[in-house]
Amino acid sequence: MASLDLEEELNCSICLDIYKDPVSLRCGHNFCQDCVVSALKAQKSRPYTCPECKANYADWPLLEKNRKLNNIVERFLSTPRAQAKILCMYCLKSSIPAVKSCLHCEVSLCAEHLEAHNKSLDHVLTEPTSTFSNKKCSIHKKPLEFYCCEDATCLCTSCCLVGMHKGHEVIILEEAAAEKKGRLRNALDKLTPKKNKLEKQAQSLQERKAKVQGKAGHEKQQATNLYKDIRRQLGLQEKQVLSDISKMEGQVYLKVSNAIKKVESQKVELSKKMSQIKQLSDMTDHIALLQEQQPNMDEASEDQDVKDDGDLVVPDLDEVLIVLTLHKSITDFMSNANLKVASHVKEASDLILDVNTAHMNVALSHDLKAASFSTTPQVRSELPGRFKYWSQVLSTKSFSSGRYFWEIETSELGLCGFGVCYPSMERQRDGSGIGDNNKSWSLLHATNTHLAIHNFYKQQVPHKSSCTRYGVYLDYKSGHLSFYQLCDPILHLHTFKATFTEPLHAAFFVDDGAWVKINS
Repeated sequence: MASLDLEEELNCSICLDIYKDPVSLRCGHNFCQDCVVSALKAQKSRPYTCPECKANYADWPLLEKNRKLNNIVERFLSTPRAQAKILCMYCLKSSIPAVKSCLHCEVSLCAEHLEAHNKSLDHVLTEPTSTFSNKKCSIHKKPLEFYCCEDATCLCTSCCLVGMHKGHEVIILEEAAAEKKGRLRNALDKLTPKKNKLEKQAQSLQERKAKVQGKAGHEKQQATNLYKDIRRQLGLQEKQVLSDISKMEGQVYLKVSNAIKKVESQKVELSKKMSQIKQLSDMTDHIALLQEQQPNMDEASEDQDVKDDGDLVVPDLDEVLIVLTLHKSITDFMSNANLKVASHVKEASDLILDVNTAHMNVALSHDLKAASFSTTPQVRSELPGRFKYWSQVLSTKSFSSGRYFWEIETSELGLCGFGVCYPSMERQRDGSGIGDNNKSWSLLHATNTHLAIHNFYKQQVPHKSSCTRYGVYLDYKSGHLSFYQLCDPILHLHTFKATFTEPLHAAFFVDDGAWVKINS
């Protein structure tokens, strides 16, 4: 289908056939040279017009050879589909495809007519073509049979004997074509392994892409399930806390209600006695008043001694108990959520610094979580494991398996570093700096600058930030050591890949004015 579309694009709009010696007008349209010359000559009056778009030309238009289009036509005509359409010029009654074209006679012939045609020795045969002018010398109009090695051009016999190519190194076309094919095959042989390598790389990258997509999909699903479970757990926690508050409310409500009932009962009894006393006090019959039984005035007086609101023993809602209940619920929930989030990574919460490895100019905090540079040497005993050349310190804990994560905070100013190292790393001489050998890996931090260092090879980390909180992730088995900057958003700084062969200790370096602190 593409070949058919191309053929339509290569048809001259005048003769409706494949371009022969295509030329271009200034308006951009292309024609066979003979076709457009005939069309322009047929125009009896000026201005001349383009046969296709009718653009005007006051004088005879300049006809520029379109070499690129000519090359496209030649390449198309060399295809089997195009050659199959070149017919024998002697088979007038039937359309028989040509098998050869004669450059000398400028005819195309089928196998039958070719046999008779070959009886003469003057013929020059080539693959079927309809553009004979491209196969002939543009100067002498003779078939191109030779190739000039000095000028890299095809020649006819006359070009070899006279003219600018006389005396040049000339070989026959078949030999030149064979040599060029040889060079092309050699180039192809050299390029083929590169292509195969690129194909393997592309396949490897596609596999990695699929792996990343699969892993990301799995992690997304894990995160979705985790948040779904967190929402479910949070809903249960909320219901439990609200239920506990409702229970507290019910207990206080019952006691207050009982107190209300008691007060109302006392109020009724008091009102009844007050009514009796009022009736007696309103009597006008002195004899009847004196004969009427008198209520117990002392009891009435006691009943009138009602306690103030502040003296009532009525329980209130315990807000402190509610806060403690809520706090415990949230704490339990967060602990459970943290365990689920970090189920595959252990937090190195017990990470502390080993005073027996600390350089004399490294001051340690009381909890052994922070280290700072001290211009005053510390009073410490001489030990073989103590750093003597660089102001460094190691952790007491070592890692020989599993996956761990710990957080670090550093000073904004000063030079400091942190990473991991083998216990067998040199500690007494130059080359004992973290990252300055093949037994340690380090991230060096200066003001807004980071360097990843291993075996004294330093690699600039492109991220620049004023954030001073970092995370270190170690996967011992897979040989991954990653550094993160715990800003918003969290940034991945660098990952070392290695095959760890010894236990690893967390390692820290501080220079003048710098400090580091383990936050885990």
